[in-house]
Amino acid sequence: MGTIRERLERLEAQNLSKFATKSFETEGRKHPVEECTIRTNFQRDRDRIIHSKAFRRLKHKTQVFLSPFDDHFRTRLTHTLEVSQIARTISRALALNEDLTEAIALGHDLGHTPFGHCGEGILNQLVEGGFRHNEQSVRVVEVIEDLNLCQETIDGIYTHSWGLKPKTCEAQVVQLADKIAYINHDIDDSIRAGIISEEDLPTECQKYFTSDKNKRLSKMINEIISVSENSPNIKMSDECWNYTTLLREWMFKNVYVDSPAKLEEKKTARIVCELYKYYTEFLENHVEKEKIIQIVVDYISGMTDQYAIEKFKDLYIPRPIQALNKDEAIFRLIKKYQ
Repeated sequence: MGTIRERLERLEAQNLSKFATKSFETEGRKHPVEECTIRTNFQRDRDRIIHSKAFRRLKHKTQVFLSPFDDHFRTRLTHTLEVSQIARTISRALALNEDLTEAIALGHDLGHTPFGHCGEGILNQLVEGGFRHNEQSVRVVEVIEDLNLCQETIDGIYTHSWGLKPKTCEAQVVQLADKIAYINHDIDDSIRAGIISEEDLPTECQKYFTSDKNKRLSKMINEIISVSENSPNIKMSDECWNYTTLLREWMFKNVYVDSPAKLEEKKTARIVCELYKYYTEFLENHVEKEKIIQIVVDYISGMTDQYAIEKFKDLYIPRPIQALNKDEAIFRLIKKYQ
């Protein structure tokens, strides 16, 4: 019979596509570890990511709308979960390794900054050589938290950004699922915010996808599955990709770049700039000069929106002297009567 893990590995060999990445054929980890008797290698990667501190902080990092009061706007965490759901659906349909797909999807944004792409853009301007969240995500899992993940998972996290070439089909799935997720949920959030309406979307896209958001998402997913079946290349049909790209370009023009959603970005840019300046100066008397920038980048990129705001307040906003609370006052009275 063997262990549960060995049974799962046999099922992978029997049931997964020839293009799937089998967990027992992994290129391995940086530090060898004893095999788990229950979980496969990629299941362990998924679990390590879920239990990481960086993953927990995603719930307080912005997706598009900065510091929203409405609980229904996406955060970096809910975006990550939606990417995972879409990617798993595609991988299951194509008989790819769902565990590897899920691990990559859950880890792909671990290195993202506070304040969404605004925060990333500011750090990219401040840091010599630039800042890219996919590279920082790899740094999180390899250095900062040292999760000791499989090479296939790390590659997928790194290559989820567009323009990079993943080594596995599962990573290709996540790369596409990331784009599908943010285009659709950003449309949904923008409609919720009153910035756009469904009728504002390009007419040709409405005709192709229909005006139903669920049907639009389903069509994108189904197009990937139908075109990519029995193929090592995961992609949409050219027609669907053209309309998806048109939607993305329209969102950049009408939401991502110049819209009420961006009005607060100057403030958040100031916060990131001031924190960067303060900590680079602060560390000059504490660590070697060549290490300062990397430490500051690791610290700021790991912050949640609220933590960054609170650190800015601590450093630059005067706070009133706090009055004694009632418990402190009553102890003072007790001393008077002793």
